[in-house]
Amino acid sequence: MTLAVFTLLAYLLGSIPFAVISSWIFKLPDPRTYGSGNPGATNVLRTGKKTAAIVTLLGDAGKGWLAVALAQHAAPQWGLGDEAVAVAALAVFLGHVFPVFLRFQGGKGVATAVGIILGLNLWVGLLAAATWLLVAFVWRISSLSALIAATLTPVYAFGLMDFNLLSQSILLIALLLIWRHQSNIANLLAGKEGRIGEKKAP
Repeated sequence: MTLAVFTLLAYLLGSIPFAVISSWIFKLPDPRTYGSGNPGATNVLRTGKKTAAIVTLLGDAGKGWLAVALAQHAAPQWGLGDEAVAVAALAVFLGHVFPVFLRFQGGKGVATAVGIILGLNLWVGLLAAATWLLVAFVWRISSLSALIAATLTPVYAFGLMDFNLLSQSILLIALLLIWRHQSNIANLLAGKEGRIGEKKAP
């Protein structure tokens, strides 16, 4: 029962749509109505409003980190261990990808995944973020950066964390993130994927 509560709270936290909230605060169009239609920081950036994109990025990453941090703090008090932290990590990610507040139509989960991984292991999270930034700097394609980072991050996790529940949760999140990028993979193969900062908002 307690594990179910951890799951529900983490899922609801993940469901908070920071892209929509920041767009409302800065009086921008709903991010689901332009560009990729994805409620995430990269799509918000297409409006040209960098501050709104940064707020979205920090909010999405922050909720991932917070869910893990709260689970790490509360789990021992409820007689739970790594299973509660792993479940919270997965639940907050699924909350972002399938948010109840947006009729289960959420973002790709990149920023939230980075926040989660930073909470699970700082060094793995930094390596994941550095991989994304390096690929983005070279090719300026957000989805390509995410796919390469998602592919390599489980390798970092198993090398630094061993093969345990937490590193296994990172692997599952990485696989889900790659699955969420199916349309981007098709666009990449066709040479049609947009670049970071392109303005496609009305």
